[in-house]
Amino acid sequence: MDIKHIRIKDFDYPLPDDRIAKFPLPERDHSKLLVYRQGCVSEDHFYHLPAYLPAGALVVCNNTKVIQARLHFRKETGALIEVFLLEPFAPADYEQMFQRRGHCEWLCLVGNLKKWKEGTLRLAVTMGGIQVVLTATRLETHATSHRVAFDWDNPQVSWAELLEAVGELPIPPYLNRATEESDKETYQTVYSKIKGSVAAPTAGLHFTDRVLADLDAHGLEREELTLHVGAGTFKPVKSEEIEGHTMHTEFISVGRRTLERLIAHDGEAIAVGTTSVRTLESLYYMGAKLIARPDLSEEQLHVTQWEPYETHPEVTTVEALRALLDYLDRHDLPALHSSTQIIIVPGYQFHVVKMLVTNFHQPQSTLLLLVSAFVKGDWRKIYDYALAHDFRFLSYGDSSLIIP
Repeated sequence: MDIKHIRIKDFDYPLPDDRIAKFPLPERDHSKLLVYRQGCVSEDHFYHLPAYLPAGALVVCNNTKVIQARLHFRKETGALIEVFLLEPFAPADYEQMFQRRGHCEWLCLVGNLKKWKEGTLRLAVTMGGIQVVLTATRLETHATSHRVAFDWDNPQVSWAELLEAVGELPIPPYLNRATEESDKETYQTVYSKIKGSVAAPTAGLHFTDRVLADLDAHGLEREELTLHVGAGTFKPVKSEEIEGHTMHTEFISVGRRTLERLIAHDGEAIAVGTTSVRTLESLYYMGAKLIARPDLSEEQLHVTQWEPYETHPEVTTVEALRALLDYLDRHDLPALHSSTQIIIVPGYQFHVVKMLVTNFHQPQSTLLLLVSAFVKGDWRKIYDYALAHDFRFLSYGDSSLIIP
């Protein structure tokens, strides 16, 4: 069957609201761990994860950091306008963006848009005893988002500092609650470093320094990459067939050392989270494109949604990764910066990821399709077990280790 005709209703399951974890456990690594190994299901606690992984294997995590992307402005009329930062526009580079002073532009979602037809929004905040005034001006529309220009009157203050002062951490909408102060810590992984996400790579939320040290003690190697998670990760699939769903673009960064370690491990890795999966698998197609056309730019390495199903490169994973490493060498770059729209659905052939650590995902979601692809359609065995054995679901819920 053509994979584009996969029906999303075939990936539904009953998820009562009381099974959605509204808050994390007091100790991250005490969450439950479902272990799926070649069709057999068992359970344990997350802090025992290292014991299930083969010594010498490479574990790859996403080190993105969630930004306080939700800004609230109140008009003189009293109307509350929410401006939700999606991705940087000018400058488009994340690192440069957070260092900006005085002015920047983002693509944003706007809540209560009908009350903001024109004019500039204004928000005053006191930072270090000095008042800073932030203004927002809506420019043109881009599909469902809007370009918004932000200006602030203190050139000593960076955009990163300003967001820390005025922004709100955007916890997932399905939690149906307001962001609390504790979320600023619990909705970040302990290894988060690179600012840019508007949602956490939630499989990583279970890790503690203790578990990371135990991975090292068990002889596992660890590497990090960056995929900035967009709001599209919560975008429901509204089409009957997956062909009608458009995947959001996400920006990735993979350093030279990570590519070197992947090559040293014959192009194989254990992925922590679906974001790591999408990044690692995208690397294969980026490298294959470079082998065919070494003159491509980083932007041209972008992986489109259906590329894995429409192109069939005859290169090995290691050859693809070496092509990326050679590209960095030729251009004297410390890391690869590009983007991906990859969608992973049943029928996808995995090139890099051999094991997966992931949470329990929403019914009829692209993340559930990815899990199904990884276990060759056997996802119901995992979810039926989790539902029957009191597992907690979604971002703050429990975890699973999948060994196909």
